[in-house]
Amino acid sequence: MTKILVTGGCGFIGSHVVDRCVDLGYEVVVIDDESATCNDNFYYNDKANYHKVSITFNNIENLFKNVDYVFHLAAESRIQPALENPELAIKTNVLGTCRVLQYSLQNDVKRVIYSSTSSAYGLANPTPSREDMKKDCLNPYSITKTAGEEFARMYYNLYGLETITFRYFNVYGERQPTKGQYAPVVGLFQKQYSEERPMTVVGDGLQTRDYTHVSDVVEANIKAITAPKEACGELFNIGTGNSYSVLDLVKMVGGGTADHIHIPPRKGEARHTKADITKAKNILKWKPSVDLNNWITTKAVELTKGNV
Repeated sequence: MTKILVTGGCGFIGSHVVDRCVDLGYEVVVIDDESATCNDNFYYNDKANYHKVSITFNNIENLFKNVDYVFHLAAESRIQPALENPELAIKTNVLGTCRVLQYSLQNDVKRVIYSSTSSAYGLANPTPSREDMKKDCLNPYSITKTAGEEFARMYYNLYGLETITFRYFNVYGERQPTKGQYAPVVGLFQKQYSEERPMTVVGDGLQTRDYTHVSDVVEANIKAITAPKEACGELFNIGTGNSYSVLDLVKMVGGGTADHIHIPPRKGEARHTKADITKAKNILKWKPSVDLNNWITTKAVELTKGNV
């Protein structure tokens, strides 16, 4: 039986990866220290084997034994908290990633799939963003995540450990975090609207984002298992190729009538994001399937019917 290890497998994206791997009949091991303060809940699958431990610990190597594939999603994964505590972001996202790669190498793991971020593109690049554009890291989070990209590439080029790196664009969907002022905006707006509170728009609200459903992110990860050798050591954008402003999102969530307020702009964030996904389409044979507006509309209908 194929054995999968998922780091960060109790969180938003990771738990969906775990569920999909279980559904495919894989043996699944999860590492998650459950330290993410932004998570409303941590999620478990009865058929997976869980270990509550940090990827920065040096006593986790035995968990990589007989593992075929590693999905590395564990991270300090928010821009603003990383600005407040860059040392923790460095420890988790750089040291932790290096440990995951080293233990994978030592245990003959076939392939490591590393989750990175579109914030690597910053402000210096036009949209849509292509993987060959220069990095423009505006904050400790993007610096540490792109350091992980470099380690993943190096482990392939220098040691022969097969790695594939994904840069995600604003992931949303079921189980998305809604806690705190830095929660991802789709879930935050839905929560505020359902509680009849005004939606909090950062800055002028004209900044645009490429919103990507979690099921499409999971599909990209699964395709990485069987992706051709030419995908190894490479970066792939995982987005939709479409973008919407924050004010557009207010209208979608509130049906065009919802109240909103403006709060101060934040440091270290890009003005616009939109993915060029040509490379993922051509090499991974992957493409997104979920439309943001349709998903929000469907969820709104379910809420009115009391189904969620």
